[in-house]
Amino acid sequence: MKASLADRVHEEARPLAAEVPLVVDLDGTLLRTDSLLESLFVLAKEHPWSLLKLPLWLARGRARLKQLLASQSMPEVHALPYHLDLLRYLREQRQRGRRLILASGADERLARAIAEELGIFDQVLASDGYTNLTGEVKRDRLVSCFGKRGFDYVGNNRRDLAVWRCARRALLIGPSAGFENAVAEVAPLEQVFPKESARAGLYLQELRWHHWSKNVLVLVPLLAQLRLHDLRMLLPASLAVCGFCLAASSIYLLNDLLDLPDDRRHSWKKERPLASGRIPVGDAVALLPLLWLAAFAVATALPAAYLGALCAYLVLMLAYNFRLKEIRIVDALVLGCGYTLRILAGALALHMGVSPWLLGSSVLFFFSLALLKRYAELVMMEARGELHERARAYRIADATALATVGPTVAALAILVLALYPVADSAIHQARWWVWCIDALLLFWSQRMWLMGARGRIRDDPVMFALKDKMSVAVGIIVLLLMIAA
Repeated sequence: MKASLADRVHEEARPLAAEVPLVVDLDGTLLRTDSLLESLFVLAKEHPWSLLKLPLWLARGRARLKQLLASQSMPEVHALPYHLDLLRYLREQRQRGRRLILASGADERLARAIAEELGIFDQVLASDGYTNLTGEVKRDRLVSCFGKRGFDYVGNNRRDLAVWRCARRALLIGPSAGFENAVAEVAPLEQVFPKESARAGLYLQELRWHHWSKNVLVLVPLLAQLRLHDLRMLLPASLAVCGFCLAASSIYLLNDLLDLPDDRRHSWKKERPLASGRIPVGDAVALLPLLWLAAFAVATALPAAYLGALCAYLVLMLAYNFRLKEIRIVDALVLGCGYTLRILAGALALHMGVSPWLLGSSVLFFFSLALLKRYAELVMMEARGELHERARAYRIADATALATVGPTVAALAILVLALYPVADSAIHQARWWVWCIDALLLFWSQRMWLMGARGRIRDDPVMFALKDKMSVAVGIIVLLLMIAA
């Protein structure tokens, strides 16, 4: 059972030089993440083709897999999310003279790098390419080093029960009540460190639910053909939007997994649920296939052509995340195509035609908005004095070029849209309404670039527009003009 308050006060009053060593687990204990998964996503970003070697590495054993991963794709240890309460406790124990041992199933190269970064451990025990130091193997190693009941152990996982059976006392990280009782049956509980539980709101935040408004683009074909009043289109249109919400969320999730090191260095992205460790990386990995399966399930209720467009979007965004986002201009063009695929998918889901003039205008328009996002990031970096930092592949020196190209591309997109009713007889009678809409969009796009230059846009331009009163007013007027048409 837990030590009494009087015993704890007495123990805290004396030096710990003669105390049994305190052994600390790494993944999920000292770290609020899984170092193996972190290494996998570093490998996926830096050497994506090496992922094909993973089955061969795994066939040689988990210890060898961890060693090969650590040799090619070690995460940045200084940026990893640590359990701060435990780390504070360990530093106090260290100051009072207690020996601290880091014992982890992670590869010793990574474990030693973390120990060197923290500077509080006297010894490191870890997997060495031959021995996977987990469960009973870790227990046997600790017993051989310190004897049975010759150490205290901090852990968080049921695999650690074997270790606690031979430990003098147990310290736990954020366990459930049932798990805490299970540990108490095999070793006296010394201390329980609380862990913030991942709430449903955090998962929605990580899935970027506030970005789902972008998928309203699926309804553009209905707007273009002025058929908003057609109730027969309501169900397939809703399903088409839902499919893209699921697919887009999976891409946001994958993007955050691949960008974990970059996000942790960023001034505010480090607070994202994944980067901060508030959502376990393992949970995010499990969510990815579920989102894809759900998106495909929705798509099966719609025409096969819609599924084709959805798959094309996913393939394009996977290519973007693994390589294309590091190529200047190409990254913004790919995003423009991704937004336009939503419009095309809407037309395919609703058995409606869509004008190439509209699609061409969409590519250019969203290409401009993607450039604006990078430009806004560069402006904010310059304002913070981060003159040598990058926004993806862009440098501060690129800001002037983006400020020239972006508004020009936006104006070109509006010009193509203005030619739409001239070239397409189906909406020729509504040309004056379309041209009024064009004028409003031209005003809005140029104003957005002005807001970017002033440092008003801190993240995504679309998200900024949804909170900007002038942008909302323009959107309402555009919608009224479409209804009037």
